[in-house]
Amino acid sequence: MKQPAGIILAGGQSRRMGGGDKGLLSLGGRTLLARVIDRLEPQVAEVGLNANGDLARFDRIGLPIVADSIAEYPGPLAGVLAGMDWAASRGHSHIVTAAADTPFFPCDLVPQLMMAAENAPNSPIVLAATPDPKRGMSRHPTFGLWPVDLRDDLRAALTDGVRKVVAWTDKHGAATAEFPATPFDPFFNVNTPEDMARAEGLL
Repeated sequence: MKQPAGIILAGGQSRRMGGGDKGLLSLGGRTLLARVIDRLEPQVAEVGLNANGDLARFDRIGLPIVADSIAEYPGPLAGVLAGMDWAASRGHSHIVTAAADTPFFPCDLVPQLMMAAENAPNSPIVLAATPDPKRGMSRHPTFGLWPVDLRDDLRAALTDGVRKVVAWTDKHGAATAEFPATPFDPFFNVNTPEDMARAEGLL
């Protein structure tokens, strides 16, 4: 498998933060999005940003912007689809997605996802996961490795009303790549002002 393209998912409405772009909030003097770019860029062939609304607000970031092709903010799967379509037009066979509000995700995210894919050749999709004391293993469906060949299947699923990521990935027998959750879960994401305060502490 060649190095995948990276897609940062920033297409949501951030209701729990009061709206706006969580990725543009400052954490330790730098935006969440800048921190995510710094982690993802060295791991992938190139990076695109999935966002909606007035895309001019991201001009200074200097990344290709890909908007959802499905209307009314149907959720992360629409961002995955937008990323797949963009990556396919650039000649990539796979994308790796990362959420714009998760500044501490692993610096070996992509190689671990690719290794898990090699170890599970019958599973076209790989999702990141961490141990959870209550649930056993917690999947992080906005962090995954996706073949662009599934984009038409995903488009049909979204058109049929599928919104939950794992409802679609389970249909395809998605594998998982397990990451340690110590000293804290690296997929901790900033959803609320309280989460931002915690992130400041984790810096």
